[in-house]
Amino acid sequence: MIKVKMLVQTTYNGQILRQGKVYEVAKDTAERWHISNIATLIEEEESK
Repeated sequence: MIKVKMLVQTTYNGQILRQGKVYEVAKDTAERWHISNIATLIEEEESK
């Protein structure tokens, strides 16, 4: 799972995902949305 910030409003698994909000979705879905400019990936610093 990875966090994304939505660039547009869409539906996913029967739920409405709002533009500008942050959601956690499957990594493969997040990557597809990023390529299609539906969402941006949120990078978290966990490497310290």
